Amino acid sequence: MKNVLLAFDGTHYSQGAVACAKWMNHLQPIVLTGAFLPLSDYSNLWSYAGTVEGEGKFIPLLEKAAEDNIRSNIERFKSVCAGNQINYTVHQDFKDFTLHELKRESRYADLLILGEESFYAEAGPEPPNLFLHDALHQAECPVMLVPEKFHPPVQNIIAYDGSASAVYAIKQFAALFPELCKNETLVVYAGHQTTENLPDDRNIRELCAVYFPRLTTLAMDINPRKYFASWLKDHANIILITGAFGRSDFSRMVRESFLSGILKDDGLPIFIAHR
Repeated sequence: MKNVLLAFDGTHYSQGAVACAKWMNHLQPIVLTGAFLPLSDYSNLWSYAGTVEGEGKFIPLLEKAAEDNIRSNIERFKSVCAGNQINYTVHQDFKDFTLHELKRESRYADLLILGEESFYAEAGPEPPNLFLHDALHQAECPVMLVPEKFHPPVQNIIAYDGSASAVYAIKQFAALFPELCKNETLVVYAGHQTTENLPDDRNIRELCAVYFPRLTTLAMDINPRKYFASWLKDHANIILITGAFGRSDFSRMVRESFLSGILKDDGLPIFIAHR
């Protein structure tokens, strides 16, 4: 049984995130915690100090109408869980539940589910906005980003770049979703030079073969920042597995650009994990 944390922001109720939780419970019973964050200003961000001075700031307020909406979403969440035999709990103290608290909660969860299109959508027109960016960077458990139109995946695509983060994500996915390991799985490496081999080719093949019996690999001669998102559009009902943002400025820039294109254009579930 998995301990799953599902976070909603303010007045947004992510249908896709809830559908993902229902699907997971169907695969294997889960314990689902619903965390309802209030609309709050940037002072509650985990890394507000990294914000560029002078940028426009999104400063929503928890007004009475928004509070009523959140309470309505909580009741909606309870009803869905009860109707689908999902063992659940709810954080009722949403007025005090900040993004910092969400980080702490993620430390004790096996998985955090976020609606990739709705999580603090007002903070920016294109994902990942500042709030979603921080959730990805600071979460202390793997994260599942889910589009509003969620379809159970029938194929796994692993974005592999040879990094420790990518290998860690593969292990975490296999541990959390053994049922999905039976699906067709494609390990994709995209680089700037033509090659038939993946980085640490023998090791990564041996590792993946342990978890994924229907495994193939592909080395692509493309710039992943420009073309990988377009390539993904040719695949339906997939889940993308990838490592999260690196700690260096360069690594973070590459990964944010890479994921931003996919989040913006593809509408597919993305499993992200980092140490």
